[in-house]
Amino acid sequence: MSKHLVTSNGNGSSLLNPRTTSYEFLGPPGAFLITTLTLSVPYIFSFACSEKAGGCPRSFSELPAQFIDVVSDVEWWKAQWDPQGFGAYFAWYAFTVVAWAVVPGDWVDGLPTRTGQRIKYKINAFSTMLLSLGIVGGLIFTRGPSSFTYIYDHWVGILTGAMVNAIVQANLCYLSSFREGRLLALGGNSGNHLYDWFMGRELNPQIGSFDIKTFNELRPGMILWVLINISMACEQASRRGGTITDSMWLVLAFQGWYTVDALYNEPALFSTMDVASDGFGFMLSIGDLVWLPFTYSLQARYLAWNHVELGPVWTAAIFILHGLGYYIFRTANGDKNNFRNGKNPKGLSSMQTKRGTKLITSGWWGASRHPNYFGDLIMGLAWCLPTAFGTPVTYYYIIYFAVLLVHRQRRDDEACQHKYGDDWNEYKKLVPWRIIPKVY
Repeated sequence: MSKHLVTSNGNGSSLLNPRTTSYEFLGPPGAFLITTLTLSVPYIFSFACSEKAGGCPRSFSELPAQFIDVVSDVEWWKAQWDPQGFGAYFAWYAFTVVAWAVVPGDWVDGLPTRTGQRIKYKINAFSTMLLSLGIVGGLIFTRGPSSFTYIYDHWVGILTGAMVNAIVQANLCYLSSFREGRLLALGGNSGNHLYDWFMGRELNPQIGSFDIKTFNELRPGMILWVLINISMACEQASRRGGTITDSMWLVLAFQGWYTVDALYNEPALFSTMDVASDGFGFMLSIGDLVWLPFTYSLQARYLAWNHVELGPVWTAAIFILHGLGYYIFRTANGDKNNFRNGKNPKGLSSMQTKRGTKLITSGWWGASRHPNYFGDLIMGLAWCLPTAFGTPVTYYYIIYFAVLLVHRQRRDDEACQHKYGDDWNEYKKLVPWRIIPKVY
């Protein structure tokens, strides 16, 4: 693991590693509850919202009963043991590690840490995705869509492999954080083992130049999400004589483009809260490796056996809605990044703070304090609409994402209040809306 010039007094507290004095997520009880949910929900979706279960429930309240009904069969349990799928996941993870090492890429500096150190990160996530898509595309082109239904056929084994990987990494990174010289996350050094394990105790766990946190943020989970969607499309195509529905095309395009955008703009990751402030613990490990690929792909998995045809009018309407969300998301982030880098091509107005920095008060950032979140929510709704309205379960993403973004907004506001003091109060008077202009 990486070494930082940090001294400790033996109880995890030092000038650079102060004790965490306030809890998020309701503290240890909340950490336990969220851990339980994140370990359970992917399996509940897999078993209770599946073709073998007779489809997805008509309401969220039916999920537990349908899940219990499915798992109460002993023969069903025997059928879940899938060493091939389990091993395939670890083969995939190993591939992404090897690709990180051998695929060419620039090395860039991250933001300075509390020690003044700038960690160097290798930029080749987008190239790794292109390599992966090239291999999969070649397989499908030469052997047909039925050659890439493996993920659909071995869903539970692959999911279990990812789950084990996430838990093992969270445990090892937590144990490693007690070695001398670790730079700890300000929010993960409370002294409570469960809470710190959940939040992430060490800020930037590394093995040599291999940064565990940023690697997991983009590569194994996010690229796998795209491959899962493609496998679901192949499953649908194999049942329809080689064609897929307009609804499946929308899901592939929307979520694929989101992934391309994130990986192509990989350097933008290094200024996010996940990388700059949060430690790498169970929360990020399970989110990156399990939650993202195996729950965000719910729409594609549902469409694999529910062949929803939207027609040209609804297809166009959903496409336009997604385009609006992406435009807001991308232009808002572009304005922010330009401003941070001393550029202001649009002539946006701003407010001077006592810290010597400025806060944007016009354009998208004058409409709300988090317009990029607003664009994210619109895109999230567009991801769910192609599944039509046969079940609310496929709309879980927009519900979950709204809760997540509201929590992030509150975290951001609290951090900015601490950072800017009275200036932040003045800024909130100029920009009163948090995420959705005129609504919230």
